[in-house]
Amino acid sequence: MPAYGFAHLSSRRNHADVIEYLQRIQATLDPFAGRFVIHGPPAEVIEGSWPGSMVLIEFPSLAEARAWYDSPA
Repeated sequence: MPAYGFAHLSSRRNHADVIEYLQRIQATLDPFAGRFVIHGPPAEVIEGSWPGSMVLIEFPSLAEARAWYDSPA
């Protein structure tokens, strides 16, 4: 069963650290078959507010998701 990693990005500023992270993250996901499902588009908010954007990464299983999160990469 798939497992997901979710992040709420409260700020969408593209500073140097964010640019480097975006350039390097796919290489950390590949060994664990991770893939972006959502990566930062503005959310359409129906009720309330949602500052920022979101990221959702899918893995084939919870084992791969945990292995990615715990990996040194």
